Amino acid sequence: MDCIFCKIANRELGTELVYESDDVVAFPDIHPQAPVHILIIPKKHLANIGEIGPGDEGLLDQIGAAVKELAAKYQLDDGYRLVTNCGPAGGQTVPHLHFHLLGGRELSWPPG
Repeated sequence: MDCIFCKIANRELGTELVYESDDVVAFPDIHPQAPVHILIIPKKHLANIGEIGPGDEGLLDQIGAAVKELAAKYQLDDGYRLVTNCGPAGGQTVPHLHFHLLGGRELSWPPG
């Protein structure tokens, strides 16, 4: 498989990891849309949230733990946005489940 996020999770690229657990890693987005823009991904390849299934119990809990730790680390006490895109029409450009943690500025709605 030629998935860039799998390569990052497997440490095949020199990407700075700002969080790592047994099943989840996080790293800065290369095209940040806010002062803090971190991508949080499972190490297991899942194309999007719709592929979570049997055997993935606890994965969203682990992602939630990563969000909590990263929000504290980056002092996002005033709030942040957590978003996942699903499929091309939903704006997903890398077909590996990932969550965007955005913060550090006032975020408007709708996002775009």
